[in-house]
Amino acid sequence: MTNLTRLICDTPQPADALRYGRGHGAPASAATRKPIVVWNITRSCNLRCAHCYSDSTANRYPGELNMDQCKAVIDDLADFGVPGLLFSGGEPMIHPQFFNLAAYARECGLRLTLSTNGTLIDAEAAERLKELQFAYVGISLDGIGATHDHFRGREGAFDKSVAAFRHLAGVEQKTGLRLTLTRHTVGDLDRILDFIEQESIQRVCFYHLVYSGRGSQLSLLTPDETRNALDKIIARVEAWNRAGQPREVLTVDQPADGAYLWMHLQRTNPERADRAYELLRWNGGGNHSSGTGLANIDTQGNVHPDQFWQDHTLGNVKRTPFSQIWTRKDDPLLNGLRSSERPLMGRCGDCRFRDICGGGFRVRAWQRYGNPWAEDPGCPLTDEEISKGAYAAV
Repeated sequence: MTNLTRLICDTPQPADALRYGRGHGAPASAATRKPIVVWNITRSCNLRCAHCYSDSTANRYPGELNMDQCKAVIDDLADFGVPGLLFSGGEPMIHPQFFNLAAYARECGLRLTLSTNGTLIDAEAAERLKELQFAYVGISLDGIGATHDHFRGREGAFDKSVAAFRHLAGVEQKTGLRLTLTRHTVGDLDRILDFIEQESIQRVCFYHLVYSGRGSQLSLLTPDETRNALDKIIARVEAWNRAGQPREVLTVDQPADGAYLWMHLQRTNPERADRAYELLRWNGGGNHSSGTGLANIDTQGNVHPDQFWQDHTLGNVKRTPFSQIWTRKDDPLLNGLRSSERPLMGRCGDCRFRDICGGGFRVRAWQRYGNPWAEDPGCPLTDEEISKGAYAAV
């Protein structure tokens, strides 16, 4: 994740210690971080989203973990000391034991977040989420009105998601809006940014598309389309800061955004650019993301380097605790992801921003080229910008 608010505005953010090594509880280095665990507790979903990486539908899927197995996972994650657990799906709130699982995880001292489509959050559910002290609830929104409904495969989904934001605001539960940047959604980006402001949403995550599940049927934005979207988001972050209304704005699944933002700051605020580069270098982008600072447990108990890497399994929590799977040293891909000498190829191998980007999001290279060390096809930077002969970085 790239926290635009922290980098542009120098405003302290909730995860500064974990993301940029600043503040209480910061790890010794990004490479030694324990992972945020994305846990797909069910594949079932009441929507059928065009970009769903788990290809979920309104079916029941065999093989999902039972309650005892789920509790064992939670016990192990708590003992291992993961900094956060994100409940995802499918639609996690469809799980018949969702609230019981969340309550047990909180009893074990885990910091919880939720990724949901929001359609099941009524006033009562909002109260229960607040009582469970979720750090935040992230609601996916991919357009305004009919655009969102089309993308989500259900008429009326937008109105239900908007109602969820308002129910959560009514109980003062921190909420986040999650949007995947695709050709279906960038046309509504200005209206989405207006909506965030109008509804006083505190946290926003803009995801770059990854080729997983039904998302493999969609096309990445062109570099120019990506840059135009980033420019709009950056401009709005700056405007909110000037108005004294900073909010937590992040981009996800494309560490090259840090380099793009640094170049923007070089033009507009060189002094701030230097400080931002220091934070980006500590984080390392993709160097310390999948397989280090990010992990996934899928609905069947399989462990992956991240939630999009479903075709590479490290082990299964039904047989082996997550902590043991995650600390194994005999998996070539995991070792490569954790290596300081990644054998990056193509544009990523020659890029002058390797120290802050780390070669982008490795799973996209795997999905496009069948090679985890190939260049990231989603990078929006030009050959001139990444050239080692360009003006010095820092």
